[in-house]
Amino acid sequence: MKRILFVCTGNICRSPTAEAVARHWLKMVGLDGVVSVDSAGTQGAHAGEPPDPRSQRTAAIRGYDLSRLRARKLTEDDFARFDLLLAMDAGHLAVMQRKCPPEYLSKVRLFLSLAPDCGRLEVPDPYYGAGRGFDEVLDLCETGVQGLVDMLRDIH
Repeated sequence: MKRILFVCTGNICRSPTAEAVARHWLKMVGLDGVVSVDSAGTQGAHAGEPPDPRSQRTAAIRGYDLSRLRARKLTEDDFARFDLLLAMDAGHLAVMQRKCPPEYLSKVRLFLSLAPDCGRLEVPDPYYGAGRGFDEVLDLCETGVQGLVDMLRDIH
C-alpha cells in the first residue's frame, strides 16, 4: 500500500482538508484499497484537536467530512513510514527538509507541485483571514488531489 502524508503548520486547516479530499477522491476512483492518506503539522500546539470549525463547515458544504480527524505533530518516523510527504507551503517544506533524514529527502515535496497547471505552488493559510480563505484552500486541495490521483493512476 502506498502511504501519503499532507503537512501544514498545526494540522487543523490545510492538511486535514487535503486529507479528507484525498480520502474521498481515492474512494471514488477505486484507489482507496491501494493508497492510504494521513495528515500532520510541523508544530504540535493543536495535537489531539479536531480541524478548525471553519474548515469543517466549508468542507461539509462540498461533501467532505473532517469531523473524525485529529491533529498530530509530524514525527521523524513519518519520513520512513510514508512514501510521499506533501507540504502545503515553502515554509513547511523547509521545516520538513531540515527534519528529514537524508535518505528520505526524495519523498518530500510541495503538494501543489502535483498540479503544475494551477499556477500556484503554495496553499495559503486561512486561519487568520476571513471565511473566503477556507473556500480557496478547498479549491486548491481539490486541484492538488486531482494531480495526485492522476499520478497514482499512472502508477497503478
